[in-house]
Amino acid sequence: MQSRWHNYFVYVLAFSSGFSIMGIELLGGRILAPYFGSSVHVWGSIITVFMLALSLGYLLGGRLSLHQPSLKKYGTIFIAAGAMLLPLIMAALPMLEWVFDRIEDARYGSLVASTLLFFIPTVILGMISPYSVRLLVTNEHESGQVAGVLYFVSTLGSALGTLATSFYLVLWFEVNTILISFCLLLVALGIAAISLNHLEGKDAQVLVKN
Repeated sequence: MQSRWHNYFVYVLAFSSGFSIMGIELLGGRILAPYFGSSVHVWGSIITVFMLALSLGYLLGGRLSLHQPSLKKYGTIFIAAGAMLLPLIMAALPMLEWVFDRIEDARYGSLVASTLLFFIPTVILGMISPYSVRLLVTNEHESGQVAGVLYFVSTLGSALGTLATSFYLVLWFEVNTILISFCLLLVALGIAAISLNHLEGKDAQVLVKN
């Protein structure tokens, strides 16, 4: 029963990470638009940066999962991702102005700005999926099925994050308010994962004593 709830919790966190990634990516268009417009070039820059960052995150997350994977480390990834959204919230305008003043071509300006603003937090968010798979896999014969379900859940979160952000959130709230919400959500989930790890450790000690 404990293992089942553990797995459900990991799926919820993977869903939330997918939701957050796509929400942040869509907000990227709103953030860059006042300086570089919203042309296909700008969206091409944003998508390129997110795809490259996610690919690196998948690689790093897979490697990290090889070394004593735990909910504590898993939660730390979420907290780090939330923390790395703070520079985006607090320093986006000065960074955009700096890039805009130095790069006239909107194609390359938007590419540089997207890299400065979104690359690091997206790398960290990308680490979550492979680490989630490692936490869920207990039998190598089930690894394919587990990975399939995990990526289904994560991609479903991405789809709903896309719809929620583009259809509702951007109409109801300012961009920074939405980003702060994503930041708080990621940090809260990270703290929850660390707390659950602590509780599971206590339960294991009780079982050993008994």
